[in-house]
Amino acid sequence: MTDLDAASVPPPTAALAEPTRRVGAGWVAAFASAWFGIWMAQLTPVQLLLPAQIDARLHPDDWVDSVVAFGAVSGIASLFVIVAYPLTGALSDRTTSRFGRRRPWIAAGALVFALALVALGFQTELWAIGATWIAATVGFCIMTAALTATISDQVPVGQRGFVSGWMSAPQAVGIIVGLVLVTMVVTGTVAGYALIAAALVVLTLPFLRRHDEPLAPGERARVTARGVAQSLWIGPRAHPDFGWTLLSRVLVSIGNALGTGLLLYFLMFGLGDANAETDLIVLTLIYMVFVIVASLGFGTLSDRLGRRRVFVFVAAALQGLAALLLALVPDLTVAMIAAGLLGLGYGCFLSVDQALATQVLPDPAARGKDLGIMNIATAVPQSLGPLLGAAAVVATGSFTLVFLLSAAFGIAGAVAVMRVRSVR
Repeated sequence: MTDLDAASVPPPTAALAEPTRRVGAGWVAAFASAWFGIWMAQLTPVQLLLPAQIDARLHPDDWVDSVVAFGAVSGIASLFVIVAYPLTGALSDRTTSRFGRRRPWIAAGALVFALALVALGFQTELWAIGATWIAATVGFCIMTAALTATISDQVPVGQRGFVSGWMSAPQAVGIIVGLVLVTMVVTGTVAGYALIAAALVVLTLPFLRRHDEPLAPGERARVTARGVAQSLWIGPRAHPDFGWTLLSRVLVSIGNALGTGLLLYFLMFGLGDANAETDLIVLTLIYMVFVIVASLGFGTLSDRLGRRRVFVFVAAALQGLAALLLALVPDLTVAMIAAGLLGLGYGCFLSVDQALATQVLPDPAARGKDLGIMNIATAVPQSLGPLLGAAAVVATGSFTLVFLLSAAFGIAGAVAVMRVRSVR
């Protein structure tokens, strides 16, 4: 090996070292662009395309049947999330590609996600709709498991609240832009899915051009089915702060999914809103503004103060309050107020809780896998929320219990995060 070759070889621990160099504006912009595409592709189907597609297939005499079918499809998809997130995260931890550990998986996930969405638009049978949505969900998991891990890989602790804000703020923008695209720019299920799939790929490309530190072959853990399976368990007694953060995220995410997952049905059947799709866009726009303000503002503030827990506590409590309003006063005007409170709370939660999660990881060599487990706590509740909500609607014939449960989960999540001790 020549001196030049030796100089080009990264230090043995380069990929695993705790980052100290701040990321620049170009990195943050590319990161935000990728998340914008992801949230548009994930949440536009959840909020509108998928429930409308299922309802059009069933033409039920009782609207509850449509809610139950949507909940069942989402619930089954969540089973695949439980496996896909930590497994692909663990595999990305062990990837020694010259393109880095994360970029190959981000690219592969985006491709699977986009192709599945295009295929979903052509499905007319309920089983086929469910199967292709599962494929899209797996692509989403592959992509986001790797992308989330880049925060721990490349962003120093003092910048993680700010950067995590650029993961959460695009969520709100992605929802509203996605809804506008599939209701005002194009018409029809096929065109809607195809458009958001194309947007996903295009918006991910800038981040795929960013550097990703390769893992040295000597740092690569041996890949065995048993070893990967054993690594997926993180004992809460050995790592209590990881456990409490995980529990808090599960509870808050279930509460948020209950509060938002059946919103279209709530407008249509709970309020008898003749302009449900239009009003859904209005509510989402309100939600969007507050999510952006909260995620960027509170994420940056938490970096400056060096505090995470109190922000996550307040954020979870605000979501509980928003859901309580919807339960007690089912009215469109109140729903707009609740949308603002929910956006404020969830925006703060998304950014600061993500930063908190990166600070309680047990092993720097397993960031992808550990954050994959953390991501389960967000993605699975988003899938299970509509199923739990559907069960509550079936049991009571109304949406009141749905929002009461949402409030209870949000408040419980606020209590759980205060048990974290290693992070202020």
